[in-house]
Amino acid sequence: MAGLLPLTLTDAVVRRNGKTLMGPVSLTLGGEGITIIIGPNGSGKTTLLRAMHGLERLSGGAADWALPAHEANIRQAYVFQSPIVLRRTVLANLRFPLDLLGTPRSVANAAAVAWAQRIGLGRALDTQAARLSGGERQKLALARALIREPEVLFLDEPSANLDGRSTREIEALLQQCQAAGTRIIMATHDMGQARRLAADAIFMLSGHIHEKGPAEAFFGASRTPELIAFLNGDIVE
Repeated sequence: MAGLLPLTLTDAVVRRNGKTLMGPVSLTLGGEGITIIIGPNGSGKTTLLRAMHGLERLSGGAADWALPAHEANIRQAYVFQSPIVLRRTVLANLRFPLDLLGTPRSVANAAAVAWAQRIGLGRALDTQAARLSGGERQKLALARALIREPEVLFLDEPSANLDGRSTREIEALLQQCQAAGTRIIMATHDMGQARRLAADAIFMLSGHIHEKGPAEAFFGASRTPELIAFLNGDIVE
């Protein structure tokens, strides 16, 4: 079966209300591993993620997968910074993507139970998702995206506002899924997390890709003073 990657952005631009939020950006992502996107607040990290996934309509340029758009759409997933949960039980939340695909109920239930156990919610199947803690809701949203076994997973600050234990659990889950073949593209403000997870990295600044490269060179031998300053914790505008 043909793969979804590479994803190619060609002179991609996003404008809203007359303001350019991103671009032009040209980028090709293929291969394996975890791509980490970093940058100051307002630099375009989320806009880039949304443009790649198709949530953000391009004002110019193109975003092309190796497969037709209708097929690409069902072979990728996106998890928002603020986890979105349905007003249903944990079991129903996890089963929902499979229900949409017409998966037999018995198969969908079994998969949902397995994922609930995997994320530590095996005893909360009948709990309303809204009653979960922030870390539990984020793990639920992540598992609901992964239950369809997407080829590509986009994540926007998945550990924002979570404690160390929840962050560690989410990172472990991401590493397991990446090892199983899911390509992950993720924005984060946590430089420790970026260094722990990245196979390669992108530095966004003022809506443009300012620097990118393999993680070892990106974090250890940065070329531009702006990225060096950002990694040192300085304010970069």
